Amino acid sequence: MSIVLEVAPEYGLIDQSVVLLSERSLHDFLRAAKTEYAAITADEPRPCFAVLIGQSAGSSYVVEEIAFGRNARCSTPAATEEFASAIVPRFGSAYENPVRAWWLDPADLLRISRQADEMGAEILGSIHLHPDWHRLGPESERCRPLSEHPTPMDEYVFGNSGWPVNVVCYLERRHGAFYYTLAAWSADCDPIPLRVSAPIPEPR
Repeated sequence: MSIVLEVAPEYGLIDQSVVLLSERSLHDFLRAAKTEYAAITADEPRPCFAVLIGQSAGSSYVVEEIAFGRNARCSTPAATEEFASAIVPRFGSAYENPVRAWWLDPADLLRISRQADEMGAEILGSIHLHPDWHRLGPESERCRPLSEHPTPMDEYVFGNSGWPVNVVCYLERRHGAFYYTLAAWSADCDPIPLRVSAPIPEPR
């Protein structure tokens, strides 16, 4: 038996769209995010990104699993050109850092798309990590706290990708333990209610 745990408020939405995220998918992402988080230094934010695979069922986006790909931020000419000509001038020199942002390898996107087709599913969107970079990063980042809300760069990426679901996972470490918050956003950065399936024990 399982229940659905709501982890983001509905923010007074106009429509009734909802993202239903499987617990297994969330755990797969959190494991990868924890690994990247452990490697963060003041010079390397270490992004973590995955693609959401599932079904559109009425007003629900049912995320069944996630798929990871390589970061082609520095190896794909299109990415290098867009960062140099559009992203860095618009969002600042911080994005000259080659590990500051993610550009999914086109070959991996094709592989994931074929994987979704074989499952009878579709690519719904993405999930990516926001660490507490305002604590872990350089002094210049102290005044720009991250959260589960999209940054201006996220808004740019969400709009360009056109995917209907974009999940941000904010992760921080306090008192020796990890804590996270999730929120889902449309391509236009409107909030979407997000709920995670959770097993509950049978009565004794």
